[in-house]
Amino acid sequence: MSLKRKSVLIFTGLIGAIGLFGLYFIFFGNRPGPGVGFRSALGVAAQDFEFPALRGGPVKLSSYRGKVVFLNIWATWCPPCREEMPFIEALYRRLKGREFEMLAVSIDREGEKVVSPFAAKYGLTFTVLLDPDGKIYRLYGLTGVPETFIVDKNGAVTHKIIGPQNWMGKEWLDYFDHIVG
Repeated sequence: MSLKRKSVLIFTGLIGAIGLFGLYFIFFGNRPGPGVGFRSALGVAAQDFEFPALRGGPVKLSSYRGKVVFLNIWATWCPPCREEMPFIEALYRRLKGREFEMLAVSIDREGEKVVSPFAAKYGLTFTVLLDPDGKIYRLYGLTGVPETFIVDKNGAVTHKIIGPQNWMGKEWLDYFDHIVG
């Protein structure tokens, strides 16, 4: 085997290993529950935004200072988002009325036309925001959907969770009971 061929094989193997590590981290590295997130996002002030609500006028993230904000970015065409929605709704109903707010930002390009029937089908009662231009992607450095950010009462991101979660799992319920007044 020639030196050139060996070099190509070694380089290809290295790239493959790096890619597998990256995929493992994305899909499995942040799944266990509370306390797991991307450390680079921890403690950083959440980027403020203002988007129109599905029901009502514009909503600005900074107007929820003093509350824990559950910020979920999703789309109607995303199977993991659809899988996660019942858990998100159940969590909202459990924490509603406390120092907690849930904002779900849809990145659907068709906006209200597709989001409204989706919200009705899933019985969503929390605040759904519309971002058909995908501005939230740039603000939060998203890699896909769903992604969820937990913002503390002071407006700092404490968790970034990639992928769907069972938000009604004991670890998450204990976590939210602890941080929400």
